[in-house]
Amino acid sequence: MQEPPAWRSLLGQLIHDPQERHRIATELDVNSATLVRWAHNETNPRQQNLLQLLKAVPQHRQRLRDLVAEEFPEFANSENDDFSDNTSIEIPSGTYSNVLHTYITAPKRQRFWLVSNFILQEAIRQLDPQQLGMTVSLALCVPPAEGKKVRSLREHMGRGTHPWKATMKHEVAYLGIESLAGYALSNLRLRTIQDRSESPTLYPARWLDWEESAVACPIMREGRFAGCLLVSSTQPRYFVPHREALIQNYAELMVLAFEPEEFYDPHDIQLGLMPNFDEQEKCFNTLRQRVAKAIVEGSKRQPPVTIMEAEQLVWQQLEEELLELAHNRV
Repeated sequence: MQEPPAWRSLLGQLIHDPQERHRIATELDVNSATLVRWAHNETNPRQQNLLQLLKAVPQHRQRLRDLVAEEFPEFANSENDDFSDNTSIEIPSGTYSNVLHTYITAPKRQRFWLVSNFILQEAIRQLDPQQLGMTVSLALCVPPAEGKKVRSLREHMGRGTHPWKATMKHEVAYLGIESLAGYALSNLRLRTIQDRSESPTLYPARWLDWEESAVACPIMREGRFAGCLLVSSTQPRYFVPHREALIQNYAELMVLAFEPEEFYDPHDIQLGLMPNFDEQEKCFNTLRQRVAKAIVEGSKRQPPVTIMEAEQLVWQQLEEELLELAHNRV
């Protein structure tokens, strides 16, 4: 039987005493059974939990931090983060209230745009308060044809601070397994590249101008996934653990923007390889004409094809063409 990672074995030793287990669980605001599941490698704690665990056992802080970093490499630089008791790693209660109000009052056809736009706006405000330079955007699963698997993500609306535009639209950017978002979704967990120079040896990524560090966090509901929340910074090593925890919180809140049918089981996701952005742009010169043609042809059916259905059909066709293009270049 495979031994659990070393930090989990250490945690198991620390919580062997029931009183100590209760004390640590109380400080982390989790159930004692949760600590046992972490120690037995049955579940994974969030970054926020790990930070609180370090504070709960100061006599083991450095050793535990080093051991955690062996399983979660993105945790390795937490020694140099600016986390403190005064640093907020929680979404303000007012943000939750406003999102919920928008969710229950917005018409269904406008709900996604209104809810997701508000969350992106609040996320970038809290994650980049000094406006050092950041983008926050969504990469959504491209709905597959019937009987097929999800093969790509399509980068959607986003927000930015200088040097990027305040409102960003990535209407023609497909992401596959070659991207950080694709890697995070395929592994069903948050992934971070702390420094652009590290990406060739860590995870796959395709970098924007000015981008020096990046995070991709899957958007999950009941074990099913709708895509990823993407965050990029002009600053290397910007995404220390408490910021990763905040990104995780915003990804969880983003669930409210989606309909249940927009989430996919992991076994229904099999991302392919996509060509680079310059090659993709060449394929979109006739995008509007293709959508118009699909609408005209769909109008002859009973019932007629809606505009949204026509657009989805064209996105699926373009996805297939780009997958084939990338495959032929390998």
